[in-house]
Order: sequence, then structure tokens, then C-alpha cells
Amino acid sequence: MSSADIQKVSILGKESIHCGFHLIPYIVNTVLTALPSSTYVIVTDINIASLHLVAFQTAFKKHTLSSKARFLNYVVPPGETSKSREGKAEIEDYLLLNASTRDTVILALGGGVIGDLVGFVAATFMRGVRFVQIPTTLLAMVDSSVGGKTAIDTPHGKNLIGAFWQPEYIFIDAAFLETLPAREFSNGMAEVVKTAAIWNEDEFSALESRSAELFAAIQTPSKDNSGRMVATRSAAQQLLLSVIVGSISVKAHIVTVDERETGLRNLVNFGHTIGHAIEAVLTPSMLHGECVSVGMILEAEVARSLGVLGQVAVGRLTRCLKAYNLPVSLSDSRIVRLPAARGLGVERLLDIMKIDKKNSGAQKKIVILSRIGATYEQKATVVADSVIAKTLSEAVVVVPGVPSKSPVRMATPGSKSISNRALLLAALGKGTCRLKNLLHSDDTQVMMNALQELKGARFSWEDGGETLVVHGGEGSLSVPPAGKEVYLGNAGTAARFLTTVCTLVQSATPGERTVITGNARMKQRPIGPLVDALRTNGSDIEYKESQGCLPLSVAPAGLKGARIQLAASVSSQYVSSILLCAPYAREPVTLELTGGQVISQPYIDMTIAIMKTFGIDVVREVDQATGAPLDVYHIPAGVYTNPPLYNIESDASSATYPLAVAAITGTTCTIMNIGSSSLQGDARFAKEVLEPMGCKVVQTETETTVTGPPIGQLKALGTVDMEPMTDAFLTASVLAAVATGAPSKGRELADGSRLTTTRIIGIANQRVKECNRIQAMIDQLAKFGVETKELEDGLEVYGKPISELKEGASIHCYDDHRVAMAFSVLASAVRGTIIEEKRCVEKTWPNWWDDLENKIGLGVEGVELPVHVSSTSTSRPVDADVSASVVIIGMRGSGKTFIGQLAASILDWQFLDADAVFEEKHQTGVRDFVHQHGWPTFRDAETVVLQELLAEKPTGHIISLGGGIVETPAARSLLQTYAERGPVVHIKRDIDEIVSYLGEETARPAYGEPILDVFKRRQPWFAECCSYVFVNNTGGLESAEESVAGGTAVPLQSTTHPSSTSLRNETERFFNHVTGSKPNLALTAMDDKRTYFLSLTYPDVKQALSHIEDLTTGVDAIELRVDLLRSYDDHVKLEPYIPSVEYVTDQITSLRRRTTLPIVFTVRTVSQGGRFPDDAEKEAFELFHTALRLAVEYIDVEISWTEGQIKNLAAHKGHSQIIASWHDWSGKMQWDGKGVEAKYRLAASMGDIVKIVGKANDLNDNLALHRFAQRMRLLPDSKPMIGINMGIEGQLSRILNSTLSPVSHPLLPTKAAPGQLSFAQIQSALHLIGQSPSQRFYLFGNPIAHSMSPTLHNTAFEILGLPHTYDLLQTDSVGEEIRAALASPEFGGASVTIPFKLDIIPLLDLLSPEAEAIGAVNTIVPRRGTDGSLMLYGDNTDWLGIMQCIRSAWPNAALKPDTALVIGAGGTSRAAIYALGRLGVNAVYIYNRTRSSVQALVEAFPGVKVEAIDTLGRWPQGGRSPSIVISTVPASATTADLKVKNALYLPSSIFAAGSEGVVVDMAYKPAETPLLVLASKVAKNWKRVRGVEVLLEQGYRQFNLWTGRQCPKRLAALRLGLLIVDHPCFVAGTLLQADRSQST
Repeated sequence: MSSADIQKVSILGKESIHCGFHLIPYIVNTVLTALPSSTYVIVTDINIASLHLVAFQTAFKKHTLSSKARFLNYVVPPGETSKSREGKAEIEDYLLLNASTRDTVILALGGGVIGDLVGFVAATFMRGVRFVQIPTTLLAMVDSSVGGKTAIDTPHGKNLIGAFWQPEYIFIDAAFLETLPAREFSNGMAEVVKTAAIWNEDEFSALESRSAELFAAIQTPSKDNSGRMVATRSAAQQLLLSVIVGSISVKAHIVTVDERETGLRNLVNFGHTIGHAIEAVLTPSMLHGECVSVGMILEAEVARSLGVLGQVAVGRLTRCLKAYNLPVSLSDSRIVRLPAARGLGVERLLDIMKIDKKNSGAQKKIVILSRIGATYEQKATVVADSVIAKTLSEAVVVVPGVPSKSPVRMATPGSKSISNRALLLAALGKGTCRLKNLLHSDDTQVMMNALQELKGARFSWEDGGETLVVHGGEGSLSVPPAGKEVYLGNAGTAARFLTTVCTLVQSATPGERTVITGNARMKQRPIGPLVDALRTNGSDIEYKESQGCLPLSVAPAGLKGARIQLAASVSSQYVSSILLCAPYAREPVTLELTGGQVISQPYIDMTIAIMKTFGIDVVREVDQATGAPLDVYHIPAGVYTNPPLYNIESDASSATYPLAVAAITGTTCTIMNIGSSSLQGDARFAKEVLEPMGCKVVQTETETTVTGPPIGQLKALGTVDMEPMTDAFLTASVLAAVATGAPSKGRELADGSRLTTTRIIGIANQRVKECNRIQAMIDQLAKFGVETKELEDGLEVYGKPISELKEGASIHCYDDHRVAMAFSVLASAVRGTIIEEKRCVEKTWPNWWDDLENKIGLGVEGVELPVHVSSTSTSRPVDADVSASVVIIGMRGSGKTFIGQLAASILDWQFLDADAVFEEKHQTGVRDFVHQHGWPTFRDAETVVLQELLAEKPTGHIISLGGGIVETPAARSLLQTYAERGPVVHIKRDIDEIVSYLGEETARPAYGEPILDVFKRRQPWFAECCSYVFVNNTGGLESAEESVAGGTAVPLQSTTHPSSTSLRNETERFFNHVTGSKPNLALTAMDDKRTYFLSLTYPDVKQALSHIEDLTTGVDAIELRVDLLRSYDDHVKLEPYIPSVEYVTDQITSLRRRTTLPIVFTVRTVSQGGRFPDDAEKEAFELFHTALRLAVEYIDVEISWTEGQIKNLAAHKGHSQIIASWHDWSGKMQWDGKGVEAKYRLAASMGDIVKIVGKANDLNDNLALHRFAQRMRLLPDSKPMIGINMGIEGQLSRILNSTLSPVSHPLLPTKAAPGQLSFAQIQSALHLIGQSPSQRFYLFGNPIAHSMSPTLHNTAFEILGLPHTYDLLQTDSVGEEIRAALASPEFGGASVTIPFKLDIIPLLDLLSPEAEAIGAVNTIVPRRGTDGSLMLYGDNTDWLGIMQCIRSAWPNAALKPDTALVIGAGGTSRAAIYALGRLGVNAVYIYNRTRSSVQALVEAFPGVKVEAIDTLGRWPQGGRSPSIVISTVPASATTADLKVKNALYLPSSIFAAGSEGVVVDMAYKPAETPLLVLASKVAKNWKRVRGVEVLLEQGYRQFNLWTGRQCPKRLAALRLGLLIVDHPCFVAGTLLQADRSQST
């Protein structure tokens, strides 16, 4: 059916723009009828083709075409990279190949890229052919498709080569927007807002208030072509189409008047001059509309700085753009987190702006807004570079001098508190009120929108937006249309005031109710006390979700009035809410505040004072006996009478800055709307601070005028108590810094302080504001050479002459608006002062720097800070706080408590069980609560507890929730919202294990239904609420599938159980990674450290688990080739294959139980050399997101996938990283060609690491790759790069590659790629080509002839392919031989044993903190500087050996060791105590026969609670039995037999009966020492650790310190002749015939 209701827009005299819904049949019919041709070619991209191409093909086939007519289609890759010379040539070649002629009609189906590209092709092909625009994105509909501009990009900039070529038709099918991602819709709304901003204020006002409706319009799919005809068009569709048509109509009119952009058409480039420059740096990570959005705000700020545009307009534009989820500043987190954002320097942006089509030569042109809906000129205006630079700069310099505008007369921004109250009163009042100096904030905007939706008032703007005209509704309010909710965002003040306002609504229609709601955060903020008071008074208010929070449903029954009681301890806004609405109650109101001290009384007084101005007198009762005011208020019934004009009082704190400028410069300033009648404490600043400093102050009720003394003649204040005006102390401090006159009479200090002292007191609370303001003033004043002294509740400032202050200070503002504005006052007198974070003033006075220049008359210049300064600025948003609390969810019995407690102990955070919190709050058990009140009431109460925990414990906690928390929408909403800022972890466990556990658990109430049904119902909810999944299958790893070798099935692994070590290690890895405390990543950014990953090629990784340590020898990560995985049932399938999410999850979980190495998760497609289907993008990204939820560290993503999918993945990556990869197997890719660099830049824009793989034809291809990698590394925004050539010829590239080189291993069944080498082969090759010189390592000591260290380390060197040697160097003393070894250029490191652990220290340059604490060195590591200089670093690994063995053996059921016993007080005991301290042991008992030695240990470790005991087995009063026992005395000196004399008796009471723990005997001769034998007999649950195990473990740590590689433990142990046993430290067994002193 080709008929449709169309809205047509005329352009260039022709109605060629056709707008409607579901227009494909109409488009085809119109094109075939109006544009006859032999060939129709539709050009689109891959993404659009998958959505709409078939529909067009079908529609064309339905029409009868002449025998000569053809319908062709050409599909290009999506994204900006197609809009290039190459992309244009490819389309032209296709047209020529298909014999297209001049009568061809080309249809451009897609977004702006397609429209621009295809339009330019049409303009030049055969010297011009007809074409049709069919835009599919909102941006293209309202912007690029209209006007005939066509172009391609070049490396020098966007749209620099093109032509004007008008389309025959532009078809706007708004139904296409239903498949548009929300981000793309916002992208287009930037252009819609832009058009309204330059042309039509009424349209702009509608956009301000209807963002939620517009988003709803695209998020509600239309069915059965509804909307094609007007009769089937919904209200949302009509709104959407009217917005689109309105925006297009404006542009069409402008194009008609100025087709070739000679003047008027410049206006549609508002925001584009700066926006295009930003886009050139950030593309493709940021979209065009997003960059233009930021550009609009910056260009509006340019207009403001020129004095053309007011801050009101800038504020309105900012809020409108934010309403459509668009960025409005370069500090937006979406921009800051991009590596390319480092390139947004002022000079670079100005340089890019030079190449702009609007420019006149070197002069830059910007569209200057004069107000909302109008521009300064009907064309772009020339603007000086200095003005643009000032706007773009992060910092400013105030040019000292005398203000040229003196005497200054100005108003500061309005008070927020007064603005909200006056706005509501005027809306409820009778008559028209003009509000001047209204503070434009989110709260006031939300209040206006809500009052309009309630039909309570009408609003308009005068004076270019400076005056808000309120046409009061006299309290008449209506219920919004059915289904329409009043949306309040996160505006807390508006929510509280409007709750009572909604009770005033009246309606004659039964069943109507007013619903007020907000964003997810607003739904967590309390409103309960106010609702309770209103309900008690008779109002019908219901909670629609969580108890005590929005959304609320309010019946339109009016407010009863009479007596209303409200708790006194609640927010004063609740009190004000009732006060403001009380006159409209049916009966006069008596409001009684109960329950104690009233909170924020001044704000209640403010409300009453403003009500009086609007004609309602509130009477407060007084105590007849004492005359003291009572907390009872009488409010008469009535209607507010609007004053014709209401000037909102200026913000008193802000007023101190211009007044202080007058004081320091000796000029005059008058601040309007601030005087003696002000309710704000800071209004006293002029009389109580400036006047005593020597200023002349004249203050009326409504104005304050200050005239400063001659420059340099300010007086010190002596003592001033600023408790009533604490925010103003910063202003007083900077004035005190230059106050050198003696204090006024009566203010002198009598304690002998110098005359220039100003002592400010009463400001202790300023330490906990945006920063510690007292410390901030002390630190920053010091940069001027000003002396200060901190006091308990303030500070002293010692004034100096201005001429003696240091110039050129750079002031760090701590992102505190008060700090920045205060120091701008001092900057007006001291030359060269830089204010580093100028934008922090936006909190209260966004246009302060402009007003300083335009209204006060001091010059302000922009400054671009050095990178090292700006990067530390706290005004720039940072990533999510690494201390954000972790929320744990999951089925009851999944292990939430155990895993949560373990994670808390690892992170050193606090664990909270929400059930325990619930029981404490309600003073009853969960089971009893459910029995008494039922499940629904429990769920509501449980949600309130969750809400409170999220609000009160936002950081440093592990919060474990009940299994049923996901049963209610309200709780799920809370969790989903929290997941945006902190980790929500789903603990997942096999259902059979859960069922088994719950059969024994009785503390919680029974489900009342089968557990399996509960499990199935909740699983989708857990999935939608969590951001991560931790798999906690406590059963054994499944048996590996049998592998076939030589035709014989050989089982590689039998069923084993994950040890306590593996679970602990995985918990540590997982929670450190997801919180960002210690992301589990390889050091890919270090130039001197090569990194590698092993490419696993098993179809089932469980086949590799038994020898995973051997396989991963030397590598930094392990690659899981997901495309090679095959389940047991599908293991014979060779065709492209998609493993299930469940199977992949199981594979990752299995790996995690055996290794903590980072995982590289790779899904390689067939076209890129793998086995995954090329057309399974959806399935691939489902697997990628699964990997991220499992905290996989690296995701290898092919850049051939859809860009939007990749960006969405990157947005959810957390602390993991994206490897953006491209593979070209053709052998035709040239590493010195432009194509490769384009791939690099595309990959760099999408990922954290770039991976490009080609195919080598000869040796030169490897050298070309190496040169390319070096060149890319020099780019300012370079990323770590994996550059590899495939094939035997490409092996050199694998040797030279330095970042995450993929390696194979002889034990693998196959190599992952041809030409792959093992880690050892690469190390040998690096040595042969001179990149890895051989080094010599030593053991220093005596006697050491029988040491196993040479065997251990030389075996490890051999296995890893490292060209090093380890030798014994036995000497009688630390003499010349050792000195010579240390000085040798071949020296790689040394072990140090008895007797040289102390004697070696004087030869070393630096000791580790551990070596200093223990007082001994056993490891020397040489560190070489970039200049070749050598530094010898001494460390100690003895404690590491002890700690690791204890951690590995620690029982799974226990979380953290509490108490330990150390036997002996020699040197080894020091390492033991240090290890125990690092393990977090609370108390360490020491037993030694010589008490003085014990006392020395107590004093040596003040951070550890060390207690001496006199008898083994008897613990201090109240002390716990130890769960760790370490013996550091020779085994021959101990016995468990009382009959043995002259030996230390070890009683069995050392081990508490039935306890679990770890016993370590540092002696290793004999193998079974008396202590270990005793433990085996009386402490069956204790794990035993032999001294040889500690010895080897510390040796492994030494190896890692020297080489940066993990020692191959198992293979080294085999070479040493040790038996491999099931032991926590991995090796034990044969007795080593060596003396204890012989260290490794």
C-alpha cells in the first residue's frame, strides 16, 4: 500500500521534503513515478541493510518496471572511514562496472555518512546524476540530508572536499527511528536543539520540557504500520514528527534564502566551529551531535564573554542539552575517559579551526547567540583567537589593575533557596509576577515543568531570558492527562515542595490521580515523613514502588488543613512544603513541629518571610511565661497576591568577591539585592569584615556599597569570629594577606602577636566542605610568600605589602568554587597569578570570569596548563571510585557470605550481611518477621534496608543481600542503578549443590515452593541486576574428556577438587579486578618489559589443567580461543561453530581454578582466520559480555564488527581492556601503506590495545612492520600494539613484537597460527640478535657447596630459554671478589645467605622497606637507569616464602588468621613476624629461652602486636589459641618427649583440640621434625609446611625479582629430585642434605 499521510516542506521553491511514518511503499512509488530511469541504485551500509534493504527490494519488485530498468544495491562498511576518497572511488567503480549512465537515480539510504558520500558521488558521476536522500538517523533527517551539502573527509579534516548538489527528494520516515539506539537519537537532538536555539524560542521552550516524551516516542514500536495515516498516529508520534518537521522547516527556509552559504546559512553552523574541531580529535569515539553539543555551550560562552549573551541563556541551553543525554563540557566523563581527549589542547583546537569553510582568511568565525531564538548577526561573526582561547582554556589569569567599570553596580546570581520558594508562590498566587535574578538550576526548571503539567501557571521570558514572567493560577491545579507522570529528575527541593502541591489538585472525574516520579536516584531519597504528615491530615497518597520514596500517587482531594503535626528532626524542606501550600487548605492550618530541636530554623524563617511578601502572614506562637518562640505556626486560609515585581535576593556568599575586589583595588562596588534585611548570614561580611579593614560601607535594606581604601592600606582585623558567615572566610583570608595596617581601635591582639595578624575563628566546619578549606588557604597563600598559622577552629594570616608578594603563583583550587573566586580577588592585585581550575565556579557563578571582565572591568586571559598540572586537576571527572562498595546477590546457599567475607578480608573492607542489618533494625529474626507479617511486607522492609545500605555505605564495604532481594521491581531498580557506579556481583552456584545445602539450613524461612522453581524464576532477575558473575561451584572440576593420541585414549586428568588456595586466589583476583583495587593486567605499557600470552588450542581446556603450569611457563596471560572450543557432543565438528554461553562459562571457570593469569578472550571469525561464523555477530557479543561479567581481563574484538556493538562493549568493560584487532591473511597488506595506518587509528579509537596481523612474504615485511610499530609508538595518543606477520616468513615479527606476543608450547595439540613460536624459542632468538644479553647471577655465602640454588635457577633459565647462568661465590668475607661481581656489567643479581645478610648492606644503594624492617638482605637486584647508571637494590624474600606457604595452606573455612606462635627469637623469627604482620594476624606470641631477645623483637615491630610467653601451650589471659605455629629453632633442639633432656619440650597443647591451622618448621633436617610429627599425631586438621618448601618458595620469589618471570616450579623441583605431592606449597618430599644456612 503506497498511500500515506505526508507533511511536505518546501525548499528552493519545491515541495521535495516528504515526512511521515512507514513510508517505504510510498517512497518507491514516488521515485518510480516522478524519476523515471533505466537504473536505480540504492547505496547503504551494512547495519542499515540488515534492517531495511529487504523491504526496499520487496517494494521495488511489487512495481512493474520497464524491461530496461534495473534495481541495484551497493553496501559499504559502516562508520566515518567509508566517507573517504577510497570509499567514493569504490562506489563509482561499482556504477561503472554495472554500466550505469547519466539517467541513473541513486538512493542514499542511511545516516549522514551515507548521505554525504552518496550525494558527492551523484554530484560528480557522469558530471552529475539525480539522487534521493532517505535518512535513517535523526541527525541526518534534520541536518545533513537537507540543503544539498555533500562531501568526503580527508586526513586534514572533515567535509573538506565536496559539492553543493540538491537531492530530487528527501524522504523523512520517522519510523526508522524506532530501530535507532538512544545514543544516536540524542546525537540528532543536538541539531534539533541547535535549530531552535538560533531561530525559535517557543520551539526551544517545548524542547526544554518534553525530553521524556520524545524519548518515549522512539522507544515505543509502532505495530501494523500505525502512524502511516493520521488516523492511526499516536500522540507521541505526532509530537516526534512535529519536532522533526519544525526543525527541517527552519533549515529549509535558511537554505532557500542562502543556498551557497554566503551569510544566513552560516547560522545553522552554531556550535560547529568549535564542535568540528573537537570532533576531529575525538572521532569516531564521540558522535557528531555530541561534539556539536559541547561546541554549542562553548560558543555560547564565547558570546557571553563578549557581553552579548546572558548566563540565563547559557544555563537554559545547558540544561536542555543535558535533558537529551548530551555532553556539555570537555570534562564530561564520556570524553575524559578517552585517550584521545589528551589531544584537546587549546592550541591544537585553534589550529584545527583554521581549516573552516566559514573563515575569512585567518579570521575565525563563530555564530554568536544573542538570546534563545536569535543570533547577534544574521551570519557568523569574526571572533579573535584570544577570546576563543579564553573560553577553551582550563585556567585563567586575572590582569591586575584598577577596575575600569568603577563605580561598579551589579547583582550576583540569585539565591537558590529563595528562587525555589518565590517561583512556587508566584505560580500559586493571583496576578502576574516578574521574577528577576532567578537562579537557573535543575530544581527551578523541574519546578516550572511540573507546574505547567499541573496547569498551575503559565511562564514566559522577558529581557532576553533575564526576567521570568509568572502568570499565577490562584491555586487552581489539574490532574495531568491519563498515563502522564510528573517527572522530577533528581530535583530534591522540587520533589519535596511538589508533594504537598499535588494534594491541592482537585478533580471531578472519579479515579484520577497525580503521579510524581523521578530518576533512579530520586527514587532512593526519602519523602516518608512528609507523606506521613499529609496522610494523617487526610490526604490520599500511595507509594507506587518503594515505601518512603517516589514515585507517589496522589488523589486530587485537596488539602484538609486544620492541625498538622510534623516531626521536628526532619528536613526543613518538609516544613516549608506544608507552609507554602497551607493557605490553600480547606481549613486554616496549625502546623506543630514535634520531637525536639528544629533543623535549619533560618530556612523556615526565610519561607515565612517570603510568604509575607506574597500577602500571607504566618504567626508563630510564643510561650506566654517566657516569651520564647514555640514550634507552632498558624497559617490563615487565603490566596497569595503576586507583587508585580519580585527581585530575588542575590547570593550573599558570592557577593563577597566583587566587594572584596573593590576593597583591594581602592574602588567602589554596589551589590543590589543584598542588604541589612537579608536572611543570609554572609550579608554581614561588609559591615563586620570590610568596614573594620578600612573600607567605607553603606548598607541599606536591599543594597550594599563598599569603597576600598587606597591600594595597600587595608587594615588587619585582629580577631574576627566568622561563625555566622563561614563561607566568606576565604575572601577575608586573601584580603588579610595584603592587610598591613594596624587593626582598628579595640581590635588589637593583646597576646603579643604582630600588628599585621588577622585571626579568623569559628570556621572549623570548613575543613569538611568541598575540600579542607583551611588547609587549602594555608597551602595556596604560601605560594605568594604569605605566612599563616592553623588554629583549632580557624587560622591566622600575617599580612604583607602587595609589592612583596611573589608573582606568578599557580593556584590549585581543589575543584572548590569558593577557593577559585577568593584567589581571583588576590589575583587582581598580584601579577601573573594563575587560577588553575576556572570551571569550578560553575557551581554558583558560572559567568564569574565574564562578569569580572565585563561588569567589574578587570582583564581575564586564558592559560593552557602544562599536561602535568592539568592532569592532576580534580575538576576533571575520574573513573568510578575504586572504593565503591560491592553488592553481592545470589540464591540462598550460593556462598554469598563466605565469598563476601573472604573478599572483605582480601580488600581490607568491612563485610555487611543485609539480613543481619535487617534483624538489628527490626529486633527480630528474618524467619520470625516473615511468619508475623508475611512475605510482601518483608520484601518492602528488605528493600528499605537495601536503600539505606546503598546510601550510608557507598564505599569500602562488601554488602551481601538476601536471595530474594530481586523479587520486587523496586529492589531490582535500586540494584540496576547502583550497578552503574559500583560492582553488583552475582554469586552463581550449581543448583544441585544449593539444594543439598538448603536441605540442612534452617535459619531462613521456607520458600513454600520447590527450590528449582525459585531458582528458575530468579535467574533472569539476577542476570539483569548484576554487573559481574562469580561462579562458586565447590564440587570438583569435571573429568576432562579423553584425548586421542596415536589411536589410544589416554585420560589426562582425573577428578580433583579445587583447593582452598585456588578459591582464595580466584576470589582475590576477581574482587581486586572488578573493584579496580589491583586490576589483573599485564604491564603492556612498559617499554622495557616484553609480554606474552599462551594461545590455548584445546577444544576443552580441562584437558590442559593438569599441566597448566608447564604450559604457561614465562607468559603473562593465557588466550582462550573460544572459536576453537567444542563441547564433548560436538567435538568432531570442523565447520564454523558457536559454543554455548554455558559451555564457555564452564571453560573460564575451570581455568580460573588453576591459574590467576589474565585471560585473553578471543572469538576469531572465519574471515579473520578462525572458526567462528562471520555472520554470528549477536552471538559473538553475547559471549563478549559474558566474559566481561566473569571479569575476564582482555577481550579481543575484531574491528570488522559493528562499531556500535564495540562501543557498547567498551562502555561496560570496567577495569578490563579491549584488544581491537584486524587480520589480513591475503599477503597484500603493505605495512608502509596508508591503509594500515587507517586500521591502526580505527582500532586505537575502539580499544585499549591495538592488534594488527598480516602475512609476511619475505624478511622485508617483518622489518616494515617493525618500522610501522615504532612510528605508531611515537604518536601522542599511541596505544600498546601487537603487530604480527603470519607464516614461517613472519617469525621474526613475533620475536620483535614487545606487547602480548602470542606464543605456543610443545605440549599443545596444535599451534593457534602458522609460524607461532614458544616462549623459550623467542628468548633464545632475542639473545642471538643482541636484544637479550646474557647475565651472571650468584649466591654469596659460606659454606654453600651443597646449595641447591644453582640447580634451581639454572634449570629455570634453561626452561625459559634465558641465556643466563647462576654460580656459587663462596668467600670468607664481603671483600673484593664480591665487589667485583657487583660491579661487572654482566651482573644480573645475587642471593645472599649466612653469614653475609648484614655485611652486604653497606655495598647497596637502597633497601626495600621489607629488608629494612627485617634487618637483613637475602636478595640483590641491579637497577639500571636510562643513562646506564647502576643502582644496587637490597631486598628480602624470606618473609615472602613464609607468607606464601601459609596462605597456600590456610584452611578454606577460615578467613583470616587471628593469632600465631613463633618459637625462637633469631634472625629467621624476624622474617616470620614480618610475614605474620602482612597476613593481618592480630596477635603474635613469641617463645624463647632468652627473654631479652624476645624484648628486642617486640620493639622491632611496633606495628604488630607481639607478646612474650613464658610457657609453651599457655596463652595470655583472654588470648586465643594460635592458628599458626612457626618454629625457627633447629629441629635437633626440640622434642615432644618429656624424657629428653637439654631440648625444648613441645607440648601437645600448642595445638587447640579440634582446631584448624598451619604449622611451619623452618628446619628441614630431618624431614619429619619433632614439631611436624607432633602435629601429625594430635592436630589432624592442621596443614604441615616443611622448611624446604619455604626455602624453595623464597627462591622462586628471587627469580621473579630478577627476571620478571614466574619460576617454573614443577619442572625445577623435578630437576632437584623432589617428589611432587598434593601439598599447598606444591613441592615436598625427599630430605635435602644441605645445611639450613644454605639459602637458594
